Amino acid sequence: MVAVTGTGHVLADKGYDTDRVLAGVQGLGAQVVIPSKQNRRVERAIDRNLYRDRNKVERFFNRLKQFRRLATRYDKTASSFLGFVHFVCALLWLR
Repeated sequence: MVAVTGTGHVLADKGYDTDRVLAGVQGLGAQVVIPSKQNRRVERAIDRNLYRDRNKVERFFNRLKQFRRLATRYDKTASSFLGFVHFVCALLWLR
């Protein structure tokens, strides 16, 4: 999973550690926060505190997927789907 922060960082797991992805992210002017795979000769230094935030994003999306209506996209229109996303986010925030 890839998470793009509002501060110009791209957070992703080791599966996205390829030269092509890294070049694309740097071409956008964002900072790469992707841990290096074990087969990399030169290990990149990353901000570990910022990388931990990726886990929060993943857990949030997993909570959203617990609502069957969101996971299967029962709503026909984008506006009603977005309305239910807002409703579920409010429910999760109130917990």
